[in-house]
Amino acid sequence: MSGHSKWATIHRKKGALDQARGKVFQKLAKELYVAARSGNADPDSNAALRLVVEKAKAANMPKDNIQKAIDKAKGTNEGENFEAVRYEGYGPSGVAFMVDCLTDNRNRTASQVRSAFTKKGGNLGTDGSVSYLFKRIGMIEIPDGYSEDDVMLASLDAGADDVIHQENTYEITMKSENLIHAKEALEAIGVKEFLTSEVTYLPINTVEVDDETKEKVENLVEALEDIDDVNEVYYNLKETQ
Repeated sequence: MSGHSKWATIHRKKGALDQARGKVFQKLAKELYVAARSGNADPDSNAALRLVVEKAKAANMPKDNIQKAIDKAKGTNEGENFEAVRYEGYGPSGVAFMVDCLTDNRNRTASQVRSAFTKKGGNLGTDGSVSYLFKRIGMIEIPDGYSEDDVMLASLDAGADDVIHQENTYEITMKSENLIHAKEALEAIGVKEFLTSEVTYLPINTVEVDDETKEKVENLVEALEDIDDVNEVYYNLKETQ
């Protein structure tokens, strides 16, 4: 996972580090397993699974690892019983957090997430306390080097809401249900490398803090991401240069 957009830098930065790659793949394997177990194990007929496969590919997860996770779900009747759980809360200076987890032990996960918030200057909230501050979107990032007109036309025709040409990348956002269609449209004009291709959450409003508080927020993010059951951490800190 490579983070170039300002709002997503911290969210994805650990995935860009080689030493974190194994943990990223482990969490993706769990997502693949759950998506495959919850429906058809064929990505072409299971939209949820296909989205996770696209996310795994963008993270450079080896094809063998992707297939192994899917095969594990297909080949077992009594596998792990994971469930999706979301925790919401606030970090230092009121920065809003959503923490998405896949767990086979809700009590363990709740305890670990609560401990991370408490130790790093935050606190857990109730369900729905911050989720209204985020919107669910599809996000695609591709490297620079393609015709801006071609990228813009293909993306917008496929249902994208916005295309931003940054210094080294194109950042394309859309409704989550248009992600696959937009990716296929970009592939049709010759795009082969996708830095990001996933359904994610974008903060509607952001909170600006000083450098000291920013460091505290980053420490909370890292503490949460270090928890095995945590798959994604979203927060509304304003990113600055």
